[in-house]
Amino acid sequence: MELEKIEKFIGRQSVSFICSVDDESYPNVKAMLKPRKRVGLKTFWFSTNTSSVRVSQYQKNPKACIYFYHKGLFKYIGVMLIGEMEVLTDQESKNMIWKKGDTMFYKGGVTDPDYCVLKFTASHGRYYRDLKTESFDID
Repeated sequence: MELEKIEKFIGRQSVSFICSVDDESYPNVKAMLKPRKRVGLKTFWFSTNTSSVRVSQYQKNPKACIYFYHKGLFKYIGVMLIGEMEVLTDQESKNMIWKKGDTMFYKGGVTDPDYCVLKFTASHGRYYRDLKTESFDID
């Protein structure tokens, strides 16, 4: 397995899933648009509402995973990355991933208090393709 191929695969996906842990230690999954920014397989940034359930869960327990997949006619490919999620509310982080159309979701613009950034840092992952699963570490 080549990690570069996994990076390219993730770059082609338009949807991602983020997972958090609730107060009763159950996993919670949410579909998201693709990350706004990423550095390799190590670091990913997403935009979300500060008031969201996911934000409060990550603030209490940063353990997280993100998942990307593609289902073709005959093949299914999936990548799960495991790590920790940080909630960033500083203006520099918000500016970094802001997009022009975001005012549709955040009426107050880039300074809207209900706009924040989720920063995911991966430590390891699992890759599934052709009925095979492989684990890998991320440096």
